[in-house]
Formats: sequence, structure tokens, C-alpha cells
Amino acid sequence: MTLPLIVEPSDLVSKLNTPNLLILDLGKAETYNAAHVPGAVHVAPSHIQLGVPPAPGLLPSKEQLSLLFSRLGLTEQTHVVVYDDDGGPWAGRMIWVLDAIGHKQYSFLNGGIHAWLGQECPVETQVNTPEPSGYSVSDIDTSVTIDKPQLLKAIADDSIEIWDARSYPEYTGEKAVSARGGHLPGAVSYEFTRALDMGADLKLRDLTDVKKELNELGIRGDKTIVTHCQTHRRSGLTYVICKQLGWPVQAYAGSWSEWGNDPSTPIETGQ
Repeated sequence: MTLPLIVEPSDLVSKLNTPNLLILDLGKAETYNAAHVPGAVHVAPSHIQLGVPPAPGLLPSKEQLSLLFSRLGLTEQTHVVVYDDDGGPWAGRMIWVLDAIGHKQYSFLNGGIHAWLGQECPVETQVNTPEPSGYSVSDIDTSVTIDKPQLLKAIADDSIEIWDARSYPEYTGEKAVSARGGHLPGAVSYEFTRALDMGADLKLRDLTDVKKELNELGIRGDKTIVTHCQTHRRSGLTYVICKQLGWPVQAYAGSWSEWGNDPSTPIETGQ
């Protein structure tokens, strides 16, 4: 089966009964129970985070990921479609997790459940439980992520572009969620919600316009883009956008929860 990275609801409808299709709903449990894409399996977002302070957004262990994806019935032949109920941050993070375990057959449902309902696509309420597959994660692809020591070196070498997906008050330091507020040296602020069309069921805006805005701010894709937020949830969406634009991208999964709680890391405040 061939589906693009970003798939529209109208294009997914005709593929719902395709073999080896796994649809994952990363929205709230109550949203899933009320209505979801036919065949979708609910995944609690906590299952794709390590959940250990001060960096809860780090990747779970290979053993934890093996248990998760075996339970979800993943195989090498599976094409995974992901969505959520918040415009795509959790779904985007799942794309990153799939990249990390080396599974490249995936799609991101544009607009998630809101766009699906907005286009009056079919829904169901039954809870779907796949047949476990025995899937095993043997290796982690470290090229899709960057850790704190690597990031410190990359900042010193000026070898990356940093996309901060948090709110502007978090970026300036006016709002501090960690011990220290502010941003990584040289980071560019472009909150993830700016890429969403609030009047069109949280679908992505025209990425040509998003790209132009990012270019004007200094994010051009000439270097590897490192994207982050507080725990690598919001930057899940910006990770997918970079992939769609063809830009080299890594996620800093430690994000500001790690960086801002380390008194030794360099930070900048203000604009």
C-alpha cells in the first residue's frame, strides 16, 4: 500500500479495509470512546514517553517499545496511520518513535479526528484490540534524535538550526516551566500552533506559507534542524513538518525539561 506522509481524511477512507493497515489513535481515551476512525487502536501517549524526571520525554527502552508494538500487532509489513485530537503533536511524536525503531511505513492523518469528523467520514465506538505480533525492537536509530552532550557541541560548532515549538512566553523566559526559563542559544521561536489552521479542523496550513515564515525567521533547512519543546510533545508536529518539507531533522527529546533544569547549560532570555 502506498500512502503519503501526510494523508487526507478523504484519501484514507477508501483504504480502511486494506490488509496490513494499523491505525493508531493517540487522543484522549474519552474522545476515542466517543468516536474514532474505524479499526483504530487507542494508544495512551504515556506509552511513548520514558516518563522519568527531569526528562520525561526521552524515548522508552527497547524492551518497553517491544512490548508496546507487539501489543499493537506491528509487523515489518504494517503501514501505520497515526492521529490524535489536538492537531497532531502526539501523532507526530509517534512518527518520530517509529523512525527511532526503524519502521518507515507510516502516515500522519492531517487534522486528526477533528478533520475526520468535519468531513463526515465514517466512525465507530467499539474498542479494537489487535492480535499481538511478537514484534521486537533490536536497535534504536540514533540519527533521529540528539542528546544533551551532542547538542552542546552542535551549538558550539554552529552546525544546526534550532526550532523551538513552545509558546513565545516560554521562549523568552517570561513563563518558566522548569527551574530556569528561556531558550537554547540561537533557537528560533515558532510555536507549533502557528502551523495549524484553526478554522479548518486543525489541519496543517499550506506548508509553502509555513516554510516562508520559517525562512524569514532563519530556519531554512540548510543545516540539520533540531526541534524541541518542553517534553517533545509539541515538537512532534514540527518534526513531521520538517520531514514533509524535506529538511534534515532531529528531535531533542530531553527538551526544555532537561535543559532548563540543568544549572550548567547555556541559556538565552528575551527575544
